[in-house]
Amino acid sequence: MNAIINAVTDPSFQIAALVSLAAVATVFTVLGPLLEGDKLKTRMKTVISHRESLRQAQREMLANGKRGSKLRTNSPEGLVKEVVENMKLLEVFDAEVARKKLMMAGFRGQGALNTYMAARLGLPFIVAIVVAIYVYVLNGMNLDSFSKLLFVIGGFLSGFYLPNLYISNALGKRQSAIQMAWPDALDLLLICVESGMSIEAAFQKVGAEVGTDSPELAEELGLTTAELSYLQERKQAYVNLAERTGLESVKGVVTALIQSEKYGTPLGQSLRVMADESRQLRMQEAEKKAAALPPKLTVPMIGFFLPVLFAVILGPAIMQVMDM
Repeated sequence: MNAIINAVTDPSFQIAALVSLAAVATVFTVLGPLLEGDKLKTRMKTVISHRESLRQAQREMLANGKRGSKLRTNSPEGLVKEVVENMKLLEVFDAEVARKKLMMAGFRGQGALNTYMAARLGLPFIVAIVVAIYVYVLNGMNLDSFSKLLFVIGGFLSGFYLPNLYISNALGKRQSAIQMAWPDALDLLLICVESGMSIEAAFQKVGAEVGTDSPELAEELGLTTAELSYLQERKQAYVNLAERTGLESVKGVVTALIQSEKYGTPLGQSLRVMADESRQLRMQEAEKKAAALPPKLTVPMIGFFLPVLFAVILGPAIMQVMDM
């Protein structure tokens, strides 16, 4: 046991482990895109599952004679569900806010919510235990007692915020992907609507066309098509689309679709204007990122490029002075 502890706490072993981890991460980063499956196919399976749940909910509502039954009636069984229900985590962590955030990040259903709640409860203790083993048992970093305690507390707090950080990162990536493909999707939707297609057929056609470039948007359009077919109020399907994406540009189109069906206003002109606005917004975001690039490069320039430049320029002069 002492030999293992000495080997783990050896700086050369830690450096070798970090180098090996960096090499594995590099290989995974390079080969990861080649090993990925068909994202569009996976997301379309989600759409099919959602459509089947809507169909089953509709059948149950007709059989029982009840209105307003919930769409997602199946909940996973297992230890995670029991822990969440017994400890009432859905009430402690505000389940409704968490459900909306998970939905915008692409995680749907009661199973994702239960896993998220269980992670918020258990991950702080897991991270704190791992940090405690490292600083107390393995004596990593040779810290004093107070510093070790601070590291354990810091591990506990970081474990508490890790699920939120992961969901926020997934949400941002998903919204960025949808926002990038949204103007092109509006152009295709405009063409389909002006050609005489119904809004359900237009959503289905646009989802099939943009699925290669943006599987996330294709999934959302597919879910909207399914909800338009099975929900009693079509307005709710449009509202669900806006809530799942959380984007202002999508909310504007949803408002236009609702007004068009309610008052019979022409939809083509509204879609054309919103497509232009979405395209301008995408261009403004690109210009904003380009304008923020020089300040971001200042620190790397000072920290990495300038020392090397000074060494190349002044190195020969310093060597000549040393020789004299």
